[in-house]
Amino acid sequence: MKRGKIDTFAFVNVFIVAVNIKQIEKISKALGDSNRLKILHYISNKGGSGQCAEIQQLLDLAQPSISHHVKILIEAGLIEPEKEGRNHKYTLNEEVLEEYMNFLEKLKA
Repeated sequence: MKRGKIDTFAFVNVFIVAVNIKQIEKISKALGDSNRLKILHYISNKGGSGQCAEIQQLLDLAQPSISHHVKILIEAGLIEPEKEGRNHKYTLNEEVLEEYMNFLEKLKA
């Protein structure tokens, strides 16, 4: 029985697509919650960066719930955390949002 060669280029492309699809799935799930959408909208309206304390004032949720929503947004790559002294700041990851929007745009075809 003769074994065929593995097309390394094709294998790498399939792997990259699978990783991208997994990221798209995470982003889609993250965007499927109104509280997370409010957080993103708030950060976007603040010029792409928002303080944790301000987010807590925005949402009528307990601090652990807000932390949970922020964690999901970070894991999806939609926001990036930054610590300034004792305060936490979150910045919108515009590159990831742009890639997500491009993916959705391709679905229209």
